Parts: sequence; C-alpha cells; structure tokens
Amino acid sequence: MKFLRDFFESQEKNFKKGGKFEKFYPLFEATETFLFTSGEVTKNPSHVRDALDLKRTMITVVVALIPAVLFAFYNTGLQANLVISQMNIENPGTWQAGLLHSLGVPFDPGSFWANFIHGAFYFLPVYIVALIFGGFWEVLFAIIRKHEISEGFLVTSLLFPMILPPTIPLWQVAVGISFGVVLGKEVFGGVGMNILNPALTGRAFLFFAYPAQISGDKVWLAVDGISKATPLAKFAEGSLHTAGYSWADAFYGFIPGSMGETSTLAILIGAVILIATGIGSWRIMLSVLGGMVFMSLTLNLIGSDTNPMFQVSPIWHFVLGGFAFGMVFMATDPVTAAMTNGGKYFYGLLIGIMVVLVRVINPAYPEGMMLAILFGNVFAPIIDKIFVNVNIKRRLAKNVV
Repeated sequence: MKFLRDFFESQEKNFKKGGKFEKFYPLFEATETFLFTSGEVTKNPSHVRDALDLKRTMITVVVALIPAVLFAFYNTGLQANLVISQMNIENPGTWQAGLLHSLGVPFDPGSFWANFIHGAFYFLPVYIVALIFGGFWEVLFAIIRKHEISEGFLVTSLLFPMILPPTIPLWQVAVGISFGVVLGKEVFGGVGMNILNPALTGRAFLFFAYPAQISGDKVWLAVDGISKATPLAKFAEGSLHTAGYSWADAFYGFIPGSMGETSTLAILIGAVILIATGIGSWRIMLSVLGGMVFMSLTLNLIGSDTNPMFQVSPIWHFVLGGFAFGMVFMATDPVTAAMTNGGKYFYGLLIGIMVVLVRVINPAYPEGMMLAILFGNVFAPIIDKIFVNVNIKRRLAKNVV
C-alpha cells in the first residue's frame, strides 16, 4: 500500500488551498482518511486522549449492523421463495427472479443459499441507490461549505434500506434518501446540527408521499403483485395466531416486514456490540424498553372490546415491527438523542410510551416506532435543557450553602 500512500501525498498539494483542485479537497480528504488514518495528529499534550474518533464510531455501528444485514438477505429471499413454492408460481415477474433463473438458482425456501442470494438481489440495489444519492448530497454540501465529508452518510445509507420493504421502487429510494439527507440534516447545517434522524426522516417522507409502497400494514414480497399482511396488522385484525406466526418466529425474524427489522435476535447482537464499545447508550435502550412495557401493560389492564391491539403483550411489542431496530440503532443516534444522562432516561421513556400509543390507539397505522422516535428527536433538546438547568441550580445551591 506504500505506492498508494505516496500517490496521495504527491497529490495533496493540488487539493489544498491554492491548488488547482482546491474545491474538491473534501472529496480528496474523505477518500484519503477512508483508506488511511489521518495525517494530522495531536503532537502536544491534549485535554482528551481517546482512540475513538468519528470514523471508528461509524465503523463500529456498521459492524453492529452486519448481523441484521445478513439476516435481511436471508429472510427477504425466504419470504419470497415461500410464496413462490406455496402458490406454485412459475414466473414471479421480477428481474431478480429472472436473473436467479438464468443462474440456475432454485426458488427453494429450504435452501439457505437460494434464500440468501434471492434476498441479496433485493437488498443490494436499494443499498447501492441509497449510498450513491446520499453520498452525492453529502459531497455536494461539503464542497459548497468547504467542510470535510463525514463518514456518517455510510451509516445512514445502510440504515435506510433496513427500514424499507424489499420491492420499493428504486426511484423512491433515491427520493427518500435525498429528502432525509438534505431536509433532515443539511438544512440544519450538516453533521452534528440536525435535530431529526436522516434515515427516519426519509422514511417518513416516503410513508406520507407514497403510502401504497410503504403503508406499514402490508409488505410487498419479492413476487410481482403479491403482498402479505405484517404480524402487527394481523394483531390489529385480531387474527395473528391464525396466520401461523409464533413468538419464536418473530424473535428469530422468520416473518414478513421491512428488510432489516424482522430479526430481534440479530438486532440484539448489534446492541451488545454498541453497548460494549460505548457507542450506543444502554440508558436509552433500557428506558425505551421500560416505557413500552409500562404503557402496554397499562393498556392490557384497561382492555377494549373493539380494539384487539389493547391485548398485545409487551413481549409481542418487543419482537414486532421496527421496535427493536429503532430502540437499538435509531433512538440511540448520538446527534438527535438526548445528551444528558437523566435526559436519556426521560427521552427513552417518551419513545417507548409513544410507540405503544400510536400502535394501539390508532390501529389503522400499526407501526409506530418511526413516529415515536421522530417525536422524541424534536423534544430531545428541550429535555436536555431541563436537566442542565436542574443540575446548574443544584450546584449553585451547594455553593451557597
């Protein structure tokens, strides 16, 4: 790699101030620091000494997402192959199915690799489109503002496909990620200044703009013209058990849903990685879980003769929809979440309570995690302000005494 290192060092003068490619320095710097550690280091004693920087933080999040990504490949293909085999469909009507057929890959739900490859052909195009368009806006705004390009867009572009159905049109992926990055982050000033999670902002836009493709109650399978109700929608109808889904199916992830949200087990593996490395806040995760348990048990006690969602227990809320994924990867976003320790508990409780209220009180929209987290994002600065003021008053009172 020495020749590559030498090449970057020889070209650096052309991108720095006064060079002929000065405007493209952010792109040069992003490429260089992606391949190598930064050439600018602290030489004198510093106030904070830590090996963790933004790049390592984002890489850790990507590593934590890998179990859920791999399972997304498998389960997306599994759900499609199950429908194809059960309905004896000879021509699923998708280009992915045509490519699989030409490669000689069977539509066999009993084959791990047939499911994995089929699902990958749906996940990867969505991810590539999100990466290209999200990266484009990040680079454009970095060049205009003459800022360094943040590695954060790598995480956003990976999170976004995880919360989408497998057959969402690719042009909608491009529009959604563009909306999330530009209006969810860049208009606020870029990395570290946004108040809303960009990936969730993009999904919210798609939900309200194109509800036919991302309604939340049905998920379009990777079969042309075939959709299946999600388990949450089955609960709203009072018929989950007649659909043949068990709690174990939901925990392991063998159910229809957004590509990366179905396996609670894979998500919890990611949670362990985030907590062990100090990247994800266990306080937020624990309080989101606590808020959900409290609210769902309260509604279980109240009950309803007309709304089956009142009877959904906490253990089912935990494994269905985007709850686990949102709790681990979205609610803990360090930029849009509460920063104070006390605020993190309150922020998490707010999200946990809100998601159950949205799911239960409004069964026409069975998934509530997206709106609950965005709601929490809006109030996070206020929550932190309250806890900071309380702490200041407490310290002042101690000094007076």
